[in-house]
Amino acid sequence: MSASSRDPRHVVEILSEALPYIQRYSGKTVVVKYGGNAMTEDKLIDSFARDMVLMKEVGINPVVVHGGGPQIGQLLARLNIESRFVNGMRVTDAETMDVVEMVLGGLVNKSIVNQINQCGGKAIGVTGKDNAQILARQLKVEHRTPEMTASEIIDIGHVGEVEHISTDLIEMLAERDFIPVIAPIGVDREGHSYNINADLVAGKVAEALKAEKLMLLTNVAGLQDAQGNVMTGLSTEQVDALIADGTIYGGMLPKIRCALEAVKGGVGSAVIVDGRVVHSTLLEIFTDAGVGTQITDQRD
Repeated sequence: MSASSRDPRHVVEILSEALPYIQRYSGKTVVVKYGGNAMTEDKLIDSFARDMVLMKEVGINPVVVHGGGPQIGQLLARLNIESRFVNGMRVTDAETMDVVEMVLGGLVNKSIVNQINQCGGKAIGVTGKDNAQILARQLKVEHRTPEMTASEIIDIGHVGEVEHISTDLIEMLAERDFIPVIAPIGVDREGHSYNINADLVAGKVAEALKAEKLMLLTNVAGLQDAQGNVMTGLSTEQVDALIADGTIYGGMLPKIRCALEAVKGGVGSAVIVDGRVVHSTLLEIFTDAGVGTQITDQRD
């Protein structure tokens, strides 16, 4: 159904139902990790950009942290540079790091900024190196096989973890009605660049900003129980129990740990959002149903 053929009364009802949510989040910060299918399909790219602009227009302060792993892999392949992974993390030598900075800080970041601006927003792209806002250190990766008596430390190069987030630049941009779009590249005290997992950066940015909500867009419907049902609302204690009993495992585990740590660090709530759904961020913010799994620190 086209916009012109919709019943105006239905449109008004939708806006009216959204009012309590607009009032609740107005003036609050929402950090959104953007990646996966939502970053590669045209209709999802457009809906995401429109969501960010609308959130800003109703008084919410969205902060976008983006990934770009597939795009990095594609350019490395074109340059005949082999992609190697250890425990799911890209081995990043100096040559690969140059490509990472080109893709994340240039191609992907500026594409997101342009899309938001084309939808009427005011976005500015930065990396963690700008104003040294993401202070990083090299990530130490431990590897151990059953036959080994002790773990070995594997050097995977310029892969980092967050040591500290400086919020001055992000807050200045938000106060001036810009939408910050952050590439997850950090810098250490010696000036070396590091590629950092975007989920991890988003969680740490949300903690530093004392955000009301952290939204992690992914390619699944949310966290599922043993029967395959999406669990829509969980406490931190319930999540800890699900990790302990093995319900949460594999590729979802790092994302859930990131969300869990953010909530325990003071973020109001964290939600694993199905980024394959058009306007998924608005559905999560402005409706009761939502489109994912929300984690809060509420206790009985």
